[in-house]
Amino acid sequence: MSVLFVLIGASMLVAGGFLIAFLWAVKKGQYDDTYSPSVRILFDDQEKEAQKKEKEQQIEKETTKKNHKS
Repeated sequence: MSVLFVLIGASMLVAGGFLIAFLWAVKKGQYDDTYSPSVRILFDDQEKEAQKKEKEQQIEKETTKKNHKS
């Protein structure tokens, strides 16, 4: 039974160590993404063009429905 308490204590120390390491990494900026913003501009236009085409197609469908009803 005493081994169980030792293992729980050891696991708490290891978990605390990982928590401290994680908080240190966040504080030092290890999780800051410096690569994606520089590449995002390359793909931004393609997404906007696709959205624009979808809107145009939707408007075209709506106008054809209105014309057929008239």
